[in-house]
Amino acid sequence: MTHRIFARIAAVLLAFLVATPYADACTNLIVGKKASTDGSVIVSYNADSYGMYGNLYRHVGGKHAPGEMRKVYEWDTNKYLGEIPQAPVTYNVVGQMNEHQVSICETTFGGREELADSTGILDYGSLIYIALERSTSARNAISIMTDLVEKYGYYSEGETFTIADKNEVWVMEMVGKGAGRTGAVWVAIRIPDDCICAHANQSRITRFDMKDRENVRYAKDVIKFAREKGYFTGKDSEFSFRDAYNPLDFGGIRYCDARAWAFFNKHVDGMERYLPYVCGEDKTMEMPLYMKPKHLLSVQDVQNGMRDHYEGTALDMQHDLGSGPYNMPYRPSPLSFKVDGKEYFTERPTATQQTGFSFVGQMRANMPDAIGGVVWWTNDDANMTAYTPIYCSATEVPHCYERVAGVQDEITFSWESAFWVCNTVSNMVYPYYSKMYPDLRNVIDRLESDFHGSQSDVETQAQVLYSLNPADAVALLTDYGQQAAATMLADWKTLFQYLVVKHNDMVVKEEADGHFARSKYGLGGRIIRPGYSEDYWRKVVNETGDRYLIKQ
Repeated sequence: MTHRIFARIAAVLLAFLVATPYADACTNLIVGKKASTDGSVIVSYNADSYGMYGNLYRHVGGKHAPGEMRKVYEWDTNKYLGEIPQAPVTYNVVGQMNEHQVSICETTFGGREELADSTGILDYGSLIYIALERSTSARNAISIMTDLVEKYGYYSEGETFTIADKNEVWVMEMVGKGAGRTGAVWVAIRIPDDCICAHANQSRITRFDMKDRENVRYAKDVIKFAREKGYFTGKDSEFSFRDAYNPLDFGGIRYCDARAWAFFNKHVDGMERYLPYVCGEDKTMEMPLYMKPKHLLSVQDVQNGMRDHYEGTALDMQHDLGSGPYNMPYRPSPLSFKVDGKEYFTERPTATQQTGFSFVGQMRANMPDAIGGVVWWTNDDANMTAYTPIYCSATEVPHCYERVAGVQDEITFSWESAFWVCNTVSNMVYPYYSKMYPDLRNVIDRLESDFHGSQSDVETQAQVLYSLNPADAVALLTDYGQQAAATMLADWKTLFQYLVVKHNDMVVKEEADGHFARSKYGLGGRIIRPGYSEDYWRKVVNETGDRYLIKQ
Protein backbone atom coordinates (compact mmCIF):
# COMPACT_ATOMS: atom_id res chain seq x y z
CA MET A 1 0.00 0.00 0.00
CA THR A 2 2.74 2.47 1.02
CA HIS A 3 4.75 1.95 -2.17
CA ARG A 4 1.67 2.48 -4.36
CA ILE A 5 0.78 5.69 -2.52
CA PHE A 6 4.29 7.10 -2.84
CA ALA A 7 4.34 6.26 -6.56
CA ARG A 8 1.06 8.11 -7.03
CA ILE A 9 2.37 11.07 -5.02
CA ALA A 10 5.42 11.35 -7.26
CA ALA A 11 3.30 11.27 -10.40
CA VAL A 12 0.91 13.90 -9.08
CA LEU A 13 3.72 16.11 -7.87
CA LEU A 14 5.39 16.49 -11.27
CA ALA A 15 2.20 17.89 -12.74
CA PHE A 16 0.63 19.61 -9.77
CA LEU A 17 3.27 21.07 -7.44
CA VAL A 18 2.80 24.69 -6.58
CA ALA A 19 5.73 25.93 -4.50
CA THR A 20 4.35 27.45 -1.30
CA PRO A 21 6.88 28.82 1.17
CA TYR A 22 5.13 28.12 4.52
CA ALA A 23 8.33 28.83 6.48
CA ASP A 24 6.64 30.38 9.49
CA ALA A 25 3.79 27.98 10.07
CA CYS A 26 1.88 26.77 13.13
CA THR A 27 -0.49 23.99 14.19
CA ASN A 28 -3.61 24.07 16.42
CA LEU A 29 -5.43 21.02 17.82
CA ILE A 30 -8.86 21.32 19.47
CA VAL A 31 -10.93 19.09 21.76
CA GLY A 32 -14.47 19.94 22.87
CA LYS A 33 -15.43 19.40 26.52
CA LYS A 34 -17.58 16.33 25.78
CA ALA A 35 -14.78 14.85 23.71
CA SER A 36 -12.26 15.03 26.58
CA THR A 37 -11.72 12.52 29.35
CA ASP A 38 -12.39 14.98 32.19
CA GLY A 39 -14.72 17.58 30.69
CA SER A 40 -11.87 19.96 29.83
CA VAL A 41 -11.88 22.15 26.76
CA ILE A 42 -8.41 21.55 25.30
CA VAL A 43 -6.56 23.58 22.68
CA SER A 44 -2.96 23.59 21.51
CA TYR A 45 -0.49 25.72 19.59
CA ASN A 46 2.95 25.08 18.13
CA ALA A 47 4.34 28.57 17.40
CA ASP A 48 6.66 27.79 14.50
CA SER A 49 8.99 30.49 13.27
CA TYR A 50 12.72 30.28 12.57
CA GLY A 51 14.66 32.70 14.74
CA MET A 52 11.82 33.14 17.23
CA TYR A 53 12.73 33.13 20.93
CA GLY A 54 9.95 31.26 22.69
CA ASN A 55 9.15 33.20 25.85
CA LEU A 56 6.05 33.05 28.04
CA TYR A 57 3.95 36.20 27.62
CA ARG A 58 2.75 37.91 30.81
CA HIS A 59 0.33 40.83 31.20
CA VAL A 60 -0.62 42.21 34.61
CA GLY A 61 -4.20 43.39 34.48
CA GLY A 62 -5.61 46.47 36.14
CA LYS A 63 -7.73 49.59 35.81
CA HIS A 64 -6.78 52.27 33.31
CA ALA A 65 -7.52 55.99 33.27
CA PRO A 66 -9.60 57.66 30.57
CA GLY A 67 -7.37 58.74 27.69
CA GLU A 68 -4.70 56.13 28.41
CA MET A 69 -3.39 54.55 25.20
CA ARG A 70 -2.01 51.12 24.42
CA LYS A 71 0.90 50.95 22.00
CA VAL A 72 0.79 48.22 19.36
CA TYR A 73 3.92 46.45 18.11
CA GLU A 74 3.83 43.79 15.43
CA TRP A 75 4.35 40.46 17.17
CA ASP A 76 6.60 38.94 14.50
CA THR A 77 8.99 41.88 14.05
CA ASN A 78 8.46 44.23 17.03
CA LYS A 79 7.71 47.01 14.53
CA TYR A 80 5.68 49.87 16.03
CA LEU A 81 2.28 50.03 14.30
CA GLY A 82 0.44 52.69 16.31
CA GLU A 83 -1.73 52.92 19.39
CA ILE A 84 -5.34 52.44 20.43
CA PRO A 85 -7.29 53.56 23.52
CA GLN A 86 -6.70 51.32 26.52
CA ALA A 87 -9.67 49.43 27.96
CA PRO A 88 -10.97 50.67 31.33
CA VAL A 89 -10.11 47.24 32.80
CA THR A 90 -7.67 44.59 31.60
CA TYR A 91 -7.16 41.06 32.91
CA ASN A 92 -4.13 39.01 33.83
CA VAL A 93 -2.68 36.97 30.96
CA VAL A 94 -0.21 34.09 31.12
CA GLY A 95 0.90 32.81 27.74
CA GLN A 96 -2.16 32.19 25.57
CA MET A 97 -4.70 32.24 28.44
CA ASN A 98 -6.19 34.90 30.67
CA GLU A 99 -7.55 34.77 34.20
CA HIS A 100 -11.06 33.93 32.92
CA GLN A 101 -9.75 30.82 31.13
CA VAL A 102 -10.10 32.47 27.73
CA SER A 103 -7.48 31.05 25.38
CA ILE A 104 -6.56 32.19 21.86
CA CYS A 105 -4.17 30.54 19.39
CA GLU A 106 -3.60 30.87 15.65
CA THR A 107 -2.24 29.55 12.38
CA THR A 108 -1.53 31.76 9.38
CA PHE A 109 -2.97 30.82 6.00
CA GLY A 110 -1.94 33.94 4.11
CA GLY A 111 -4.63 33.90 1.45
CA ARG A 112 -4.84 36.41 -1.35
CA GLU A 113 -1.83 38.72 -1.25
CA GLU A 114 -3.78 41.76 -2.43
CA LEU A 115 -5.90 41.68 0.74
CA ALA A 116 -3.03 42.44 3.11
CA ASP A 117 -3.40 45.95 4.55
CA SER A 118 -0.08 47.63 5.34
CA THR A 119 -1.95 50.62 6.80
CA GLY A 120 -3.76 48.68 9.55
CA ILE A 121 -2.74 49.03 13.20
CA LEU A 122 -3.56 45.54 14.50
CA ASP A 123 -1.52 42.52 13.45
CA TYR A 124 -2.70 39.02 14.34
CA GLY A 125 -0.39 38.64 17.36
CA SER A 126 -1.34 41.97 18.94
CA LEU A 127 -4.99 41.20 18.25
CA ILE A 128 -4.65 37.94 20.19
CA TYR A 129 -3.03 39.46 23.25
CA ILE A 130 -5.23 42.57 23.32
CA ALA A 131 -8.30 40.32 23.18
CA LEU A 132 -6.90 38.18 26.01
CA GLU A 133 -6.33 41.32 28.07
CA ARG A 134 -9.96 42.40 27.59
CA SER A 135 -12.24 39.35 27.22
CA THR A 136 -14.24 37.25 29.69
CA SER A 137 -15.43 34.53 27.28
CA ALA A 138 -14.74 33.16 23.81
CA ARG A 139 -17.75 34.94 22.33
CA ASN A 140 -16.67 38.17 23.99
CA ALA A 141 -13.19 37.74 22.49
CA ILE A 142 -14.64 37.28 18.99
CA SER A 143 -16.63 40.51 19.36
CA ILE A 144 -13.59 42.41 20.65
CA MET A 145 -11.33 41.18 17.86
CA THR A 146 -13.75 41.89 15.05
CA ASP A 147 -14.74 45.30 16.44
CA LEU A 148 -11.08 46.31 16.79
CA VAL A 149 -10.10 45.44 13.22
CA GLU A 150 -13.23 47.15 11.91
CA LYS A 151 -12.16 50.36 13.63
CA TYR A 152 -8.35 50.27 13.38
CA GLY A 153 -7.59 48.01 10.45
CA TYR A 154 -6.08 44.53 10.16
CA TYR A 155 -2.35 44.57 9.39
CA SER A 156 -1.71 40.84 8.84
CA GLU A 157 -2.48 38.30 6.15
CA GLY A 158 -5.19 35.67 6.43
CA GLU A 159 -5.40 33.98 9.81
CA THR A 160 -7.23 31.11 11.48
CA PHE A 161 -7.81 31.68 15.21
CA THR A 162 -8.73 29.13 17.86
CA ILE A 163 -10.80 31.00 20.48
CA ALA A 164 -11.85 29.02 23.55
CA ASP A 165 -13.02 29.27 27.13
CA LYS A 166 -14.01 26.78 29.82
CA ASN A 167 -17.30 25.98 28.08
CA GLU A 168 -16.78 26.13 24.33
CA VAL A 169 -14.33 26.60 21.50
CA TRP A 170 -14.61 28.46 18.21
CA VAL A 171 -12.59 28.61 15.00
CA MET A 172 -12.52 32.05 13.39
CA GLU A 173 -10.96 32.86 10.03
CA MET A 174 -10.12 36.43 9.10
CA VAL A 175 -8.56 38.21 6.16
CA GLY A 176 -8.14 41.92 5.45
CA LYS A 177 -9.66 43.97 2.64
CA GLY A 178 -6.47 45.39 1.19
CA ALA A 179 -4.75 48.75 1.53
CA GLY A 180 -7.16 51.63 1.96
CA ARG A 181 -10.05 49.43 3.16
CA THR A 182 -10.29 49.37 6.95
CA GLY A 183 -11.66 46.22 8.49
CA ALA A 184 -11.72 42.54 7.60
CA VAL A 185 -13.98 39.77 6.37
CA TRP A 186 -14.35 36.83 8.70
CA VAL A 187 -16.34 33.77 9.75
CA ALA A 188 -16.45 32.08 13.17
CA ILE A 189 -17.84 28.59 13.78
CA ARG A 190 -18.43 26.92 17.13
CA ILE A 191 -16.94 23.43 17.34
CA PRO A 192 -19.50 20.96 18.77
CA ASP A 193 -18.68 19.89 22.31
CA ASP A 194 -18.34 16.22 21.35
CA CYS A 195 -15.95 16.83 18.46
CA ILE A 196 -12.28 17.45 17.74
CA CYS A 197 -10.79 19.82 15.19
CA ALA A 198 -7.43 20.91 13.81
CA HIS A 199 -6.05 23.59 11.52
CA ALA A 200 -2.55 24.23 10.23
CA ASN A 201 -1.99 27.21 7.90
CA GLN A 202 -4.78 26.46 5.45
CA SER A 203 -8.25 27.96 5.70
CA ARG A 204 -10.64 25.17 6.72
CA ILE A 205 -14.03 26.92 6.85
CA THR A 206 -15.92 26.25 3.65
CA ARG A 207 -19.73 26.55 3.55
CA PHE A 208 -21.52 27.63 6.71
CA ASP A 209 -25.09 27.97 7.91
CA MET A 210 -25.84 31.69 7.83
CA LYS A 211 -29.09 31.11 9.75
CA ASP A 212 -27.45 29.41 12.76
CA ARG A 213 -26.87 32.50 14.90
CA GLU A 214 -26.04 30.41 17.97
CA ASN A 215 -23.09 28.58 16.42
CA VAL A 216 -22.05 30.72 13.46
CA ARG A 217 -20.98 34.36 13.32
CA TYR A 218 -19.66 36.26 10.30
CA ALA A 219 -18.95 39.69 8.87
CA LYS A 220 -22.05 41.13 7.25
CA ASP A 221 -20.17 41.72 3.99
CA VAL A 222 -18.19 38.45 3.86
CA ILE A 223 -20.01 37.32 0.69
CA LYS A 224 -20.63 40.78 -0.77
CA PHE A 225 -16.92 41.63 -0.62
CA ALA A 226 -16.00 38.34 -2.32
CA ARG A 227 -18.41 39.16 -5.14
CA GLU A 228 -17.01 42.67 -5.42
CA LYS A 229 -13.47 41.32 -5.81
CA GLY A 230 -14.50 38.62 -8.27
CA TYR A 231 -13.67 35.74 -5.92
CA PHE A 232 -17.24 34.35 -5.95
CA THR A 233 -20.19 34.43 -8.35
CA GLY A 234 -22.62 31.74 -7.16
CA LYS A 235 -25.61 31.67 -4.83
CA ASP A 236 -25.13 32.73 -1.21
CA SER A 237 -25.88 29.17 -0.07
CA GLU A 238 -22.92 27.95 -2.15
CA PHE A 239 -20.40 30.36 -0.67
CA SER A 240 -17.20 28.86 0.76
CA PHE A 241 -14.92 31.14 2.77
CA ARG A 242 -11.86 29.05 1.97
CA ASP A 243 -12.53 28.84 -1.76
CA ALA A 244 -13.03 32.60 -1.97
CA TYR A 245 -10.16 33.80 0.20
CA ASN A 246 -7.62 30.95 0.38
CA PRO A 247 -8.11 28.57 -2.56
CA LEU A 248 -6.46 25.17 -2.18
CA ASP A 249 -3.17 24.37 -3.85
CA PHE A 250 -0.75 21.48 -3.40
CA GLY A 251 1.13 23.21 -0.60
CA GLY A 252 -2.09 24.03 1.26
CA ILE A 253 -3.06 20.39 1.22
CA ARG A 254 0.23 18.55 1.68
CA TYR A 255 2.07 20.99 3.95
CA CYS A 256 -0.98 22.08 5.93
CA ASP A 257 -4.18 20.04 5.86
CA ALA A 258 -2.06 16.88 6.13
CA ARG A 259 -1.18 17.93 9.69
CA ALA A 260 -4.87 18.20 10.56
CA TRP A 261 -5.37 14.75 9.00
CA ALA A 262 -2.57 13.33 11.19
CA PHE A 263 -4.46 14.40 14.33
CA PHE A 264 -7.79 13.04 13.11
CA ASN A 265 -6.07 9.84 11.99
CA LYS A 266 -5.08 9.02 15.57
CA HIS A 267 -8.57 9.48 17.00
CA VAL A 268 -11.16 9.00 14.23
CA ASP A 269 -11.93 5.74 12.44
CA GLY A 270 -11.71 5.51 8.66
CA MET A 271 -9.30 8.38 8.01
CA GLU A 272 -7.51 6.37 5.32
CA ARG A 273 -10.33 7.37 2.97
CA TYR A 274 -8.89 10.89 2.96
CA LEU A 275 -5.38 9.79 1.90
CA PRO A 276 -6.00 10.67 -1.78
CA TYR A 277 -6.82 14.19 -0.59
CA VAL A 278 -3.86 14.71 1.76
CA CYS A 279 -1.54 13.20 -0.86
CA GLY A 280 -2.67 15.88 -3.32
CA GLU A 281 -4.44 13.56 -5.74
CA ASP A 282 -8.08 14.48 -5.27
CA LYS A 283 -9.06 17.89 -3.90
CA THR A 284 -12.76 16.92 -3.86
CA MET A 285 -12.29 14.41 -1.01
CA GLU A 286 -11.56 17.10 1.56
CA MET A 287 -12.04 16.59 5.29
CA PRO A 288 -14.79 18.25 7.32
CA LEU A 289 -13.81 21.00 9.75
CA TYR A 290 -14.52 18.83 12.79
CA MET A 291 -15.23 15.14 13.57
CA LYS A 292 -16.38 12.95 16.45
CA PRO A 293 -13.50 10.93 17.92
CA LYS A 294 -13.70 7.18 18.56
CA HIS A 295 -12.62 7.71 22.18
CA LEU A 296 -12.27 10.55 24.67
CA LEU A 297 -9.00 12.50 24.58
CA SER A 298 -6.80 13.59 27.49
CA VAL A 299 -4.44 16.52 27.78
CA GLN A 300 -1.61 14.01 27.33
CA ASP A 301 -3.16 12.83 24.05
CA VAL A 302 -3.08 16.40 22.76
CA GLN A 303 0.48 16.92 23.97
CA ASN A 304 1.52 13.80 22.09
CA GLY A 305 -0.43 15.00 19.06
CA MET A 306 1.85 18.04 18.96
CA ARG A 307 4.81 15.62 18.61
CA ASP A 308 3.57 13.93 15.44
CA HIS A 309 5.73 13.17 12.37
CA TYR A 310 3.21 11.00 10.51
CA GLU A 311 4.70 7.93 12.19
CA GLY A 312 3.21 4.67 10.92
CA THR A 313 1.33 6.31 8.03
CA ALA A 314 1.94 6.61 4.32
CA LEU A 315 3.54 10.01 5.00
CA ASP A 316 6.09 8.63 7.50
CA MET A 317 9.40 10.48 7.09
CA GLN A 318 11.79 8.09 8.84
CA HIS A 319 12.62 5.50 6.21
CA ASP A 320 14.01 7.26 3.14
CA LEU A 321 17.48 8.62 2.41
CA GLY A 322 16.56 12.05 3.75
CA SER A 323 16.19 10.64 7.26
CA GLY A 324 19.89 9.79 7.35
CA PRO A 325 21.43 6.81 9.11
CA TYR A 326 19.48 7.44 12.33
CA ASN A 327 15.92 7.75 10.94
CA MET A 328 15.55 11.45 11.69
CA PRO A 329 11.94 12.66 11.12
CA TYR A 330 13.15 16.18 10.34
CA ARG A 331 14.39 17.92 7.20
CA PRO A 332 16.28 21.19 6.80
CA SER A 333 14.32 24.06 5.27
CA PRO A 334 13.14 25.14 2.77
CA LEU A 335 10.31 22.70 2.14
CA SER A 336 10.88 22.45 -1.59
CA PHE A 337 14.06 21.92 -3.60
CA LYS A 338 15.13 21.57 -7.23
CA VAL A 339 17.14 18.81 -8.85
CA ASP A 340 17.92 18.91 -12.59
CA GLY A 341 15.25 21.53 -13.15
CA LYS A 342 12.47 19.58 -11.40
CA GLU A 343 10.91 20.73 -8.14
CA TYR A 344 10.34 18.37 -5.21
CA PHE A 345 9.20 18.75 -1.62
CA THR A 346 9.73 17.39 1.88
CA GLU A 347 6.98 16.60 4.37
CA ARG A 348 5.94 19.26 6.86
CA PRO A 349 4.77 17.47 10.03
CA THR A 350 3.27 18.93 13.20
CA ALA A 351 6.49 18.64 15.21
CA THR A 352 9.26 20.73 13.71
CA GLN A 353 12.64 22.11 14.69
CA GLN A 354 11.44 25.66 14.06
CA THR A 355 8.98 25.69 16.99
CA GLY A 356 9.66 28.63 19.29
CA PHE A 357 7.20 27.50 21.95
CA SER A 358 4.41 24.98 22.30
CA PHE A 359 1.26 25.40 24.37
CA VAL A 360 -1.57 23.10 25.42
CA GLY A 361 -4.43 24.90 27.14
CA GLN A 362 -6.72 23.10 29.58
CA MET A 363 -9.90 24.94 30.63
CA ARG A 364 -12.46 23.56 33.10
CA ALA A 365 -15.85 24.86 34.17
CA ASN A 366 -16.12 22.76 37.32
CA MET A 367 -13.45 24.75 39.17
CA PRO A 368 -12.78 28.39 40.00
CA ASP A 369 -11.04 30.06 37.06
CA ALA A 370 -7.85 30.47 39.08
CA ILE A 371 -7.54 26.69 39.37
CA GLY A 372 -9.37 25.46 36.27
CA GLY A 373 -7.12 27.05 33.66
CA VAL A 374 -3.74 25.39 33.05
CA VAL A 375 -1.14 26.62 30.59
CA TRP A 376 0.90 23.52 29.70
CA TRP A 377 4.04 25.13 28.32
CA THR A 378 7.29 24.18 26.68
CA ASN A 379 10.02 25.90 24.73
CA ASP A 380 11.35 24.53 21.45
CA ASP A 381 10.16 21.51 19.47
CA ALA A 382 7.32 19.79 21.39
CA ASN A 383 8.71 16.39 20.40
CA MET A 384 12.00 17.16 22.12
CA THR A 385 10.80 18.82 25.33
CA ALA A 386 8.46 18.32 28.30
CA TYR A 387 5.32 20.39 28.97
CA THR A 388 5.19 21.95 32.43
CA PRO A 389 2.01 23.29 34.13
CA ILE A 390 1.56 27.02 34.73
CA TYR A 391 -1.83 28.10 36.09
CA CYS A 392 -3.68 31.00 34.46
CA SER A 393 -3.82 32.77 37.84
CA ALA A 394 -0.03 32.75 38.31
CA THR A 395 1.31 36.08 39.55
CA GLU A 396 4.79 35.34 38.21
CA VAL A 397 6.15 33.26 35.35
CA PRO A 398 9.29 31.14 35.72
CA HIS A 399 12.45 33.07 34.95
CA CYS A 400 13.63 30.33 32.58
CA TYR A 401 10.60 31.09 30.34
CA GLU A 402 11.19 34.86 30.25
CA ARG A 403 12.88 36.91 27.57
CA VAL A 404 15.43 39.38 28.95
CA ALA A 405 17.09 41.45 26.23
CA GLY A 406 20.83 40.95 26.19
CA VAL A 407 20.62 38.32 28.94
CA GLN A 408 18.53 35.55 27.36
CA ASP A 409 16.95 36.31 24.04
CA GLU A 410 17.06 35.39 20.35
CA ILE A 411 20.82 35.89 20.04
CA THR A 412 21.99 35.66 23.66
CA PHE A 413 22.62 32.16 25.00
CA SER A 414 22.03 31.46 28.68
CA TRP A 415 22.13 28.26 30.73
CA GLU A 416 19.22 29.73 32.73
CA SER A 417 17.01 29.94 29.63
CA ALA A 418 14.75 26.96 28.96
CA PHE A 419 14.72 27.89 25.29
CA TRP A 420 18.49 27.65 24.95
CA VAL A 421 18.98 24.62 27.18
CA CYS A 422 16.22 22.72 25.36
CA ASN A 423 17.62 23.73 21.97
CA THR A 424 21.09 22.59 23.03
CA VAL A 425 19.78 19.09 23.71
CA SER A 426 17.48 19.02 20.67
CA ASN A 427 20.18 19.99 18.23
CA MET A 428 22.47 17.31 19.65
CA VAL A 429 19.76 14.65 19.29
CA TYR A 430 18.44 15.53 15.80
CA PRO A 431 21.25 13.96 13.71
CA TYR A 432 21.41 10.87 15.99
CA TYR A 433 17.65 10.55 16.40
CA SER A 434 17.06 6.79 16.67
CA LYS A 435 20.20 6.49 18.78
CA MET A 436 19.56 9.29 21.28
CA TYR A 437 15.82 10.01 21.19
CA PRO A 438 14.80 7.06 23.42
CA ASP A 439 16.97 8.51 26.20
CA LEU A 440 15.37 11.94 25.77
CA ARG A 441 11.85 10.54 25.56
CA ASN A 442 12.36 8.68 28.83
CA VAL A 443 12.87 12.03 30.56
CA ILE A 444 9.83 13.56 28.85
CA ASP A 445 7.62 10.66 29.88
CA ARG A 446 8.88 10.63 33.47
CA LEU A 447 8.40 14.37 33.95
CA GLU A 448 4.99 14.58 32.29
CA SER A 449 3.81 11.51 34.18
CA ASP A 450 4.83 13.21 37.42
CA PHE A 451 3.14 16.48 36.49
CA HIS A 452 -0.12 14.85 35.41
CA GLY A 453 -0.01 12.49 38.38
CA SER A 454 0.35 15.28 40.91
CA GLN A 455 -2.22 17.59 39.30
CA SER A 456 -5.19 16.28 41.28
CA ASP A 457 -3.47 16.59 44.66
CA VAL A 458 -2.20 20.11 43.91
CA GLU A 459 -5.63 21.26 42.78
CA THR A 460 -7.37 19.68 45.76
CA GLN A 461 -5.09 21.66 48.07
CA ALA A 462 -5.69 24.78 46.00
CA GLN A 463 -9.48 24.44 46.21
CA VAL A 464 -9.35 24.09 50.00
CA LEU A 465 -7.21 27.22 50.22
CA TYR A 466 -9.42 29.04 47.69
CA SER A 467 -12.48 28.54 49.89
CA LEU A 468 -10.64 30.24 52.74
CA ASN A 469 -8.53 32.84 50.94
CA PRO A 470 -8.21 32.87 47.11
CA ALA A 471 -4.86 34.66 47.30
CA ASP A 472 -3.34 31.71 49.16
CA ALA A 473 -4.53 29.32 46.45
CA VAL A 474 -3.01 31.53 43.76
CA ALA A 475 0.28 31.66 45.69
CA LEU A 476 0.32 27.85 45.92
CA LEU A 477 -0.33 27.43 42.19
CA THR A 478 2.25 30.09 41.27
CA ASP A 479 4.88 28.31 43.35
CA TYR A 480 3.96 24.95 41.84
CA GLY A 481 4.44 26.32 38.32
CA GLN A 482 7.81 27.75 39.31
CA GLN A 483 8.91 24.43 40.79
CA ALA A 484 7.76 22.44 37.76
CA ALA A 485 9.72 24.67 35.37
CA ALA A 486 12.80 24.57 37.60
CA THR A 487 12.61 20.77 37.75
CA MET A 488 12.38 20.53 33.98
CA LEU A 489 15.33 22.89 33.46
CA ALA A 490 17.50 21.01 35.95
CA ASP A 491 16.61 17.67 34.39
CA TRP A 492 17.43 18.98 30.92
CA LYS A 493 20.87 20.12 32.04
CA THR A 494 21.44 16.67 33.51
CA LEU A 495 20.13 15.09 30.30
CA PHE A 496 22.62 17.10 28.26
CA GLN A 497 25.51 15.82 30.34
CA TYR A 498 24.18 12.27 30.22
CA LEU A 499 23.87 12.28 26.42
CA VAL A 500 27.35 13.71 25.98
CA VAL A 501 28.90 11.00 28.15
CA LYS A 502 26.80 8.09 26.90
CA HIS A 503 27.08 8.78 23.16
CA ASN A 504 30.46 10.51 22.95
CA ASP A 505 32.30 9.92 19.64
CA MET A 506 29.38 7.98 18.14
CA VAL A 507 29.73 4.96 20.42
CA VAL A 508 27.67 3.97 23.47
CA LYS A 509 28.93 3.52 27.02
CA GLU A 510 27.62 0.54 28.94
CA GLU A 511 25.31 1.17 31.91
CA ALA A 512 24.50 -0.89 34.98
CA ASP A 513 21.96 -0.19 37.73
CA GLY A 514 21.25 3.27 36.40
CA HIS A 515 24.89 4.37 36.25
CA PHE A 516 27.68 4.20 33.71
CA ALA A 517 29.60 0.99 34.29
CA ARG A 518 33.24 0.90 35.35
CA SER A 519 35.79 -1.80 34.71
CA LYS A 520 37.17 -3.81 37.60
CA TYR A 521 40.21 -1.51 37.47
CA GLY A 522 38.14 1.67 37.97
CA LEU A 523 38.10 2.98 34.41
CA GLY A 524 35.11 3.32 32.15
CA GLY A 525 33.25 0.14 31.29
CA ARG A 526 32.73 -1.61 27.99
CA ILE A 527 32.23 0.51 24.89
CA ILE A 528 29.50 -0.56 22.46
CA ARG A 529 29.99 0.32 18.79
CA PRO A 530 26.58 -0.05 17.14
CA GLY A 531 27.50 1.53 13.79
CA TYR A 532 24.83 2.06 11.18
CA SER A 533 21.87 -0.24 10.67
CA GLU A 534 22.07 -2.91 7.94
CA ASP A 535 19.36 -1.05 6.04
CA TYR A 536 21.44 2.11 5.90
CA TRP A 537 24.63 0.24 4.97
CA ARG A 538 22.65 -1.28 2.10
CA LYS A 539 21.88 2.24 0.89
CA VAL A 540 25.59 3.07 1.07
CA VAL A 541 26.43 -0.02 -1.00
CA ASN A 542 23.74 0.83 -3.54
CA GLU A 543 25.22 4.32 -3.85
CA THR A 544 28.92 3.33 -3.98
CA GLY A 545 28.88 -0.10 -5.60
CA ASP A 546 32.08 -2.05 -4.93
CA ARG A 547 34.13 0.94 -3.83
CA TYR A 548 34.25 -0.27 -0.20
CA LEU A 549 34.12 -4.02 -0.96
CA ILE A 550 36.85 -5.91 0.90
CA LYS A 551 38.96 -7.65 -1.70
CA GLN A 552 39.94 -11.21 -0.81
